[in-house]
Amino acid sequence: MSRLKKLTDKLAEEIERLGTTDEKVEALNMVRKKIHDVSPFKEEPCDCIQWIRQDNVKANEYNPNHVATPEMKLLYESIKLDGYTMPIVTYDLGDSSREIVDGFHRNRIGREHADIKKRVHGYLPVSTIDKPADERIGSTIRHNRARGSHGIRPMSDIVVELAKMGWDDEKICKRLGMDLDEVIRLKQITGLKEAFMNHEFSRSWEEFEKNHYGEGEK
Repeated sequence: MSRLKKLTDKLAEEIERLGTTDEKVEALNMVRKKIHDVSPFKEEPCDCIQWIRQDNVKANEYNPNHVATPEMKLLYESIKLDGYTMPIVTYDLGDSSREIVDGFHRNRIGREHADIKKRVHGYLPVSTIDKPADERIGSTIRHNRARGSHGIRPMSDIVVELAKMGWDDEKICKRLGMDLDEVIRLKQITGLKEAFMNHEFSRSWEEFEKNHYGEGEK
């Protein structure tokens, strides 16, 4: 361990000698990624937080989460007083840019408030998940629903989109934490027949629970 301490002390000295903030951030991101590669927690996104230029962090087109003005003010105060305690969850698009999966409003605070933007040097803290588009949509919805914040109309549009991507009712229920009645109601809101393309009218909610949770886990 003494050898590792000497190496980390030397590494810290080398990073401190770098001339600009951008160079230091690039070096820190590289070091964190290398450490993450050998971490026993490398399957956990929060194990590797990177600082990414705000201009390279982009909103997605499907997030139904809406935060009222009082909550946005509170979020600003939280980040102002406590700092960024949670990263913005992103997907690496492979062109030096990131798409937000969760944390759009934390992203807004960093961009729209000059004091916060100055403090974080125009960067944002991000974690990374590597999932296909439909699974990223599911991840966004799970994050929103876990906080109890999601819009009905946008949610109905997303359910239709997932149905078009091949998700049946069971998969939507299981991945988004919904019950079958809620899924059907959201499909009905759209009034689109495409919403029911993978729907099996003969399936009951009891059958769904039996198939996925077993007899004793209802």
